[in-house]
Amino acid sequence: MEANLMFLLASGALMAAGVYLVLDRAMTKMLLGILLIGNGVNLIIIQAGGDAGSPPIMGRDSQPHGEEIADPLAQAMILTAIVISMALTAFILTLAYRQYRYRTDDVIEDDVDDVAVASIATRPSAAPDLDASSDPTTGRDTKQGDTFGPRFFEEPVKGVKDE
Repeated sequence: MEANLMFLLASGALMAAGVYLVLDRAMTKMLLGILLIGNGVNLIIIQAGGDAGSPPIMGRDSQPHGEEIADPLAQAMILTAIVISMALTAFILTLAYRQYRYRTDDVIEDDVDDVAVASIATRPSAAPDLDASSDPTTGRDTKQGDTFGPRFFEEPVKGVKDE
């Protein structure tokens, strides 16, 4: 089986453009990027399925092509993927029309609550390894936080006592 360079280049270009669109903040561009990535994957699966022009079945008609036949599973998967991508395209067009109809801006902005939650984690007392008795300004452990639980949890493993 020989790799078709044009299929591989086209697949790489589709996937690169799809990743670029997915990383954008506009919702319609993200959805179109997902479609481009799906088409790039379809081209890779077709390339992996066998040589171009080889029939998917053995018989009288496949004798001019030699012993090499194409994988029928790859072709069936691509047909299924095409049907699914057509339904996804119709859904994306419906979403884009509805979004245009109700609000013309499709840029995803930062949520105020998400920004507030993200800023909480930068305080020293919000670190996950600290408990409620830690000093809130420095984040250091205090003795009050270490006196909970059974006594054997606080003893060293090898029996050496702390001072």
